[in-house]
Parts: sequence; C-alpha cells; structure tokens
Amino acid sequence: NRSLSECRGVLNPEGRYVLIGGGGVNESRWIGPGLIHAFKAMVLSKFVNQKMGMMLAQLNHDDLAFLADLMQSGKVTPVIDRTYTLSQTAEAIRYLEQGHARGKVVINLERTDEAAPVSVKSRRE
Repeated sequence: NRSLSECRGVLNPEGRYVLIGGGGVNESRWIGPGLIHAFKAMVLSKFVNQKMGMMLAQLNHDDLAFLADLMQSGKVTPVIDRTYTLSQTAEAIRYLEQGHARGKVVINLERTDEAAPVSVKSRRE
C-alpha cells in the first residue's frame, strides 16, 4: 500500500525490495496496479543499486524452516499492525477491507480480551 519510491526510501543503498502478494482482500492487484508496480520495480532495478523484483511463493518445508530461523535470530522482524482473537475474526476482516493495515493482521487462536494495536516501525534493511 506504499508507492515504489516510499519503499525504496526505507532500503539501504544496496538493499532489496521483493513484492510478494497483491493488494487487500477485495482487490486483485496482480491483474491491475500490482502487476504494473512489479513491472516498474523490475525495470527500475536495472538502473539503481537497489535490487527490486517479485516472487511467487511455493510453500515447502525447507523454505519455511529457513524463514523461521531468520525470524528467531532477529534478522527478519515481521511488522504486526493489529492482533485479534478468533472470535474477532469478522472485525479483523472488516479492518483489512478498509485498506489501512500498515502491517500484518494476526488472528490469535488463544483467548484474549480485545484487539491490541501495535505500533508500526520503519526499518532500514
């Protein structure tokens, strides 16, 4: 939900930008703006030190284990916008549909009392 220039602004001079997925739950951004965004990133990548592109995920055990190791070591930190309980799933979906999520929206399967907004931080990677 950020422009390519905003995304580049938080990268190190030789950082990498990888577009994964499309827009919100009501959008099919791969067909429209998302595909254009990915194309612009790949073209721009040829002219700047930052590398940009897209990937389509194919889940497999080795990749998930590698990602888990990166997260456990602190090398990758997910940005969580809000956390909801399972009983608040409808509210979480309504929040996503508004298109204002600034990170991942998590459904916690354990019992808690209410949604807990978490501050979003920019990190230079």
